[in-house]
Amino acid sequence: MKPADVCIAVMVAVIWGLAFVASRIALDEFSPELMTTLRFAIAALPCLFVRRPKVSWPLLIAISFTLFLGQFLAQAFAIADGVPVGLSSVIVQSQALFTIAFAALVFRELPTPMQTVGIGIATLGLLMICATVGYDFSVGAFAIIMICPVSFAIGNLLLRRANGVRMFDLFAWLCLVAAIPLLALTLVTDGPQPTWHALAHMSLTGLVCMLVLGAISTSIAYWLWGRLLRDYPAAQVVPFALLVPFVGSAASSVVFGETFGPLRLAGMVTVIGGIAVMLLARRPSVLPKIA
Repeated sequence: MKPADVCIAVMVAVIWGLAFVASRIALDEFSPELMTTLRFAIAALPCLFVRRPKVSWPLLIAISFTLFLGQFLAQAFAIADGVPVGLSSVIVQSQALFTIAFAALVFRELPTPMQTVGIGIATLGLLMICATVGYDFSVGAFAIIMICPVSFAIGNLLLRRANGVRMFDLFAWLCLVAAIPLLALTLVTDGPQPTWHALAHMSLTGLVCMLVLGAISTSIAYWLWGRLLRDYPAAQVVPFALLVPFVGSAASSVVFGETFGPLRLAGMVTVIGGIAVMLLARRPSVLPKIA
């Protein structure tokens, strides 16, 4: 990779890591539904200037509801319910484990021996984290945060079917498709009056957090990431995502004073190690279809 593109990949990982902190701060002011709605409404503004990509509506909705709506709404609810920011950033990145597992089931992509080892390591790490549940956040909150990597993985596989389209245009419309039902959900759960009151009395901190989440973390960062995946093999780009949980955990420790017990810290490191093995392994082979 060119040095400039390496810097872009690192910058995107840092942005995504810091976005977890911005989410936690924004949730002090907004409900999970409203925060997620604002995130995608801001990121969808480019739809005013770009055409809908040549992707069928059912596929566009399916990608949006898994890759964006399902993942980020569950993430917002989990963080609001007490899941630590640093731990959330690690669990979300375990999507690599579920992506490989679902690809094996749906596309018959047989994991390589090294990927199988990585799956085992990451699974062990998640089990170690499970053993710490109940001390500072509930089992229900942990179940909600686990929706994130599963939804992320399904969205990754669906995204394969949207080949040959401009990434910026696609992600903008994915955000629009997510923002509309999220707005309806917010009006039903929060109510029109409280929603308007939250928007009318938005603080400068809340505004900055939403601009970071919507314009920078979602719109610009995903566009840059899509460009890197277009210009380079995924094996060169995707490993940079391993920086996200390190940035998220470090930033959470500085901003919120988040600490990790020995077992949880060991579990987080084990998950990241397993993901590293999976991402750095060779691509899986495809099993022959049986007539």
